[in-house]
This record gives sequence, structure tokens and C-alpha cells, in this order.
Amino acid sequence: MKAIYLDNAATTKIDSEVLELMHVSMQENFGNPSSTHQFGRKAKSAVETARKNIAKHFNVSAPEIIFTAGGTEADNLILNNAVLNLGVQRIITSKIEHHAVTHTCEFLKRTQNITLDFVNIDKSGSVDLQHLEELLSNSEAKTLVSLMYINNEIGTILSADQVYALCNKNNALFHSDTVQVIGHYPLDLQKIPLDFMVASAHKFHGPKGVGFAFFKKGFGVLPMFYGGDQERGARSSTENVHSILGMEKALEIAVTNLEKDKVYIENIKQYFITELQKVSKEMLFNGLSSDLEKSSYTILNVRFPINNSMLLFSLDMAGIAVSGGSACQSGSSKGSHVLAEILKGDEADKTSVRFSFSKFTTKEEIDITLQKIRELL
Repeated sequence: MKAIYLDNAATTKIDSEVLELMHVSMQENFGNPSSTHQFGRKAKSAVETARKNIAKHFNVSAPEIIFTAGGTEADNLILNNAVLNLGVQRIITSKIEHHAVTHTCEFLKRTQNITLDFVNIDKSGSVDLQHLEELLSNSEAKTLVSLMYINNEIGTILSADQVYALCNKNNALFHSDTVQVIGHYPLDLQKIPLDFMVASAHKFHGPKGVGFAFFKKGFGVLPMFYGGDQERGARSSTENVHSILGMEKALEIAVTNLEKDKVYIENIKQYFITELQKVSKEMLFNGLSSDLEKSSYTILNVRFPINNSMLLFSLDMAGIAVSGGSACQSGSSKGSHVLAEILKGDEADKTSVRFSFSKFTTKEEIDITLQKIRELL
């Protein structure tokens, strides 16, 4: 039985060039970057070179990049700093954000007494910009808007330029969880000047356990935990040298091949959509995930015309790895909080599955998956 991996929004296979680089680094670059001897200096130099190279991809300066253990830590670092360090008294977000954002916002509301408002979203998962403008204009409290650039479950793309314009007009800060963007779409922060963004290397064929937070120049950063002075005092912990270098390499590969990979994966996604509709005319797609312009080309959230609680299990038993929602909840009995917000009544009763693709996905794998779906239906 051929193993088929269609859960790339959860994590991706590490690129072979990244593995090779990390293997060499583990053998040759083992010094502690905080040590002053030659081994430490070599490691420190490698980390700082990686920081500069990563920053160039987003048209920002190296000091604006802070290395973290991934997107969740980066979101937490940004949101906590916004409230505890930058004087934010109010956060506007949505109910379909990643839990790294929603749970952190709820914690800050409980512990710091901030105001927490939720902007309306429509049935496609798109932000109601008119409501956002109303929320921004009805308070003089210092406000942070936190809205993800691409939804990790349904792939809906945020109108980030319009959100930024509203934030700028109303003197609000703008944070976006960009985990599903980095390595898949170009992002020039001089054109869409986010105040804060995050990345996680394992979403673009890099290693797990490493990512970064972007803080626009001029914002001081208060650490979330203490014990050292790494990352210019922003994050105490010995730098994960090999993973940082792996992330740099993965991003370099992704950016270099971005257009080629995008075309390839778009074709895979469109083929899958077309063939699914042949399987059943009642096959539907959640959010805007079947729209190649308005959703990520890597994500397709399919609503099957049946209610089959064993569908994910059956696909897994056939060697096909997919997700029923956010992978961060895959071990939980709870359903998708995103789908719960956008699907109502009979729609919510149907079984939904997230398929997500990468440059390693093949048409043959899609055909095998389609055949299994036909059998299950």
C-alpha cells in the first residue's frame, strides 16, 4: 500500500537539501553562539548571517527578526508584548483565528483586563471590512488588530492591504499570523507594512521547532521568559543553530522556486477539484477553498455529501493522510472551531476534510485518493 501524504498545511516533508545542510552543521558547527571562543563565534556568525538572509526576503532589517520555537511562540510573544510592553488596551480579532491567537487573547483579557472584540466574518471566512472599520472607529483605546493572512483550515486569503489601510487610518497596530503564507507567497513588508508577523519553518519544508517573529523597527521587545540575553534580550534560550540554518535554507529554496512550485501545486489542486465534482455533483468546498484566486493554492477543504464519522479513519487505513480541521486539534474530540463559525444546520452535519498539497504531491497520489473516495461514497 502506497503511503500518501495530503496534510501539508499541518506540516511538510523536510527538503533533502535542508537535511544535508543541517547534518553538516550538526557535525561542524556545534559551538554555543553565546561563547566567546572561536567555536562560539562561528555559530554566532552563522545565526546572524541566517537572520540577515531571512530579513532580505521580506525587505526588512535583520534586527527586526527574532528567532523562536515556531509560530505559536511567535504569536504569543507578539500579543503579550503588545499588551504588556506597548500599551495596547484593546485587541480586535476573529473567531476563526488559530488558537495560538484566540487563546492568548482570551488569556490577556482575563489577566490584563483588555477589551477583546471579534470582527464579523461571512460564510466564506472573509473578514467584514465594514464591521472592522466600525470597530476601529468606535474607541480611542490603543488597539491591535490580529487577523491571519491565510486561514489554516479553509485557506481564505485576507485582504491585508485593506486591513492595513484601516489600521493606519485609525492608528491601530496590525499583527498577522502569516504561517501559511511564508514560503508560498511573496511578502514585501514595505508594500504591506505589517507591524508584526510570524513564521514556522516546518510549513515550508524546513525543520520543526523553529520559526521567527517580526517586530517592526522601533518596538522594544519584552521577553516572555528569562535566564539569558539571547536574541538581543528578547528570548532567553541557546539558539537552535542547526534548525535556524535549516529554516534559512528552506526559505531560500521556497523563494527561489516559488512561481514554479505555485503553478505545479495549483494544477494539482484544480485537477483534484475537477475530479471530485465528477465523483459527486453534491461535493462542496468550504469557504473559498475552491477559488484559486481567493484561497491558498495549497489548501482544499472538502464537504462531502454524507455524514461519515469514520471517513478520516478509513482514508488513514488506506494510507492516505489528511485532516478533519486544524491539525493542532487532531488529537481532540472537538470539531473545527473554524467550520463551526461558517457552517450552519445541515451544512455542519456533513463530513468535511482538509486536503493540503505540496511540491512533493503527485497526480498519481491524487488519482489513488480519488479512487478511495469513490469506494467510500
